[in-house]
Amino acid sequence: MQPMTKGLTGALTAGVMAVGALVAGPGVADAGTPDRLPAGPSATPVSRIDWKPCPDHPTAECGTLRLPVDWAHPAGEKFDMAVARRKATDPGRRVGALLVNPGGPGDSGVDFALTRAPAQFSKDLQAKFDIVGFDPRGVGGSQPVKCSTELLGRAPSPYPRDQAEFDRLAAYNRELREDCRRHSGPIFDHADTLGVVRDMEALRRSLGEEKLNYFGHSYGTLIGEQYAELYGDRIRAMALTANIDHSLGTRDFMVSSAAAAEDSFHEFVKWCERTPSCALHGRDVAAVWDGLLDRADRGGIQDPENPGQTLSANDISLFAFRYKFYGPDHDELADYLAGLEAQTGRSPRAEPQPGTPGATAVKDTGQQTRTEPFAAVFCQDWRIRPKDYREYARLTAAELRAAPHMRGSPRVHAAMAGCVGWPDEVNNPQHRLRITEAPEILMLHSRHDPANNYAWATNVHRQTRGTTVLLTYEGAGHSVYGRSECTRAAVDGYLTALTVPEDGSSCPAVVPGG
Repeated sequence: MQPMTKGLTGALTAGVMAVGALVAGPGVADAGTPDRLPAGPSATPVSRIDWKPCPDHPTAECGTLRLPVDWAHPAGEKFDMAVARRKATDPGRRVGALLVNPGGPGDSGVDFALTRAPAQFSKDLQAKFDIVGFDPRGVGGSQPVKCSTELLGRAPSPYPRDQAEFDRLAAYNRELREDCRRHSGPIFDHADTLGVVRDMEALRRSLGEEKLNYFGHSYGTLIGEQYAELYGDRIRAMALTANIDHSLGTRDFMVSSAAAAEDSFHEFVKWCERTPSCALHGRDVAAVWDGLLDRADRGGIQDPENPGQTLSANDISLFAFRYKFYGPDHDELADYLAGLEAQTGRSPRAEPQPGTPGATAVKDTGQQTRTEPFAAVFCQDWRIRPKDYREYARLTAAELRAAPHMRGSPRVHAAMAGCVGWPDEVNNPQHRLRITEAPEILMLHSRHDPANNYAWATNVHRQTRGTTVLLTYEGAGHSVYGRSECTRAAVDGYLTALTVPEDGSSCPAVVPGG
């Protein structure tokens, strides 16, 4: 997950291995493939895209594709899906269109195609493919999910301490859900990934491409996996990096996410121990970290960028997780922690920050609504609904055992909290992948991915043995494709010439400065 993650020693290594066995074994949730998957859009007429130069990127083309909000009722209400395209720079060598999704859920494929793809993808890939990005339904320019800014600013803590606080969290989520539905329209109830999969098939047909080429990262891999289930015979090539395992039950999902975050923390500790330039080199880094979180619990850490405000322990761990482990940017994290440690005295507790009881989740921008698609997607893709405080507390305790230093997985815990109080019905419940007609699909995954546990990739590969090939990057970080010449060459060779790496092969870690 991005828009919804960045090794271990001794007992912790054993813990991650245990998580790997857990998610691969009989404890895996399996609702089964839905009894009746709605018919795909093949029989539904699809309009063409009226391509025009993009306003801020005249070398690229932008347009919209009009699609049904509910594919089960294709004649009903429609929405316009935003699409952007950068044409192959060498038309004589063009292979086809490469559809891309950078993850999230909630990241913009249009923005990726326009601003990030030229730097990320190799010149050879850009020469041979039209790079086509689309904003998934409910995201960016595709009728985005919007919610009241004021209500978003009243979010309670995702760490309720008793049944009363759990009930307040559930009541808030129900209020927010209805608010978002009111501001967003019917798209809110159909923002799940199965809807996106059908949109992508319609986009393939609209582009006139006989076969689909697809590159999906993180949550974008779920789009690819489920497309392969429904439309496997329409795939030419599909490369998936930082893979999502959509078969996990709530506990396994939470615990494996926490273990991945803890694994990345220990990768940082080991890096600091062997790197003289680390600002904490020669220190007990884990003790420094734990001491900072304890000080934050007491209100003793100021936010360096917002004087007068304090940081919670959750703020610090989320900052490390999302902004430093993903890279990874170990040097910058060490400098940041050393700066926090150097603060003297106890800061006055002015305003609580997000992640603490009474925190303001978002700043007041003066706008009445704010784009907020995450829960609309995540809570309709995952049957994660703790029923009461006792169940919630057990899940939180399991997270803490798996990640005592990181105190669980900050982002995934918040995602779980956001689904409390939602209806039990889920549009796209977890199930084991059943891909029967697709060609070989290339999967890449970092051994020490902070967000998406490496065991997720091995489990997806196990479910799709014979259809998927797994290549492991032996280093840290969430992104994979541009990590090294080895990873880039593997993806490029596969997409351009259908050269499939040997299953189980790997690329060595690259650690320039952390």
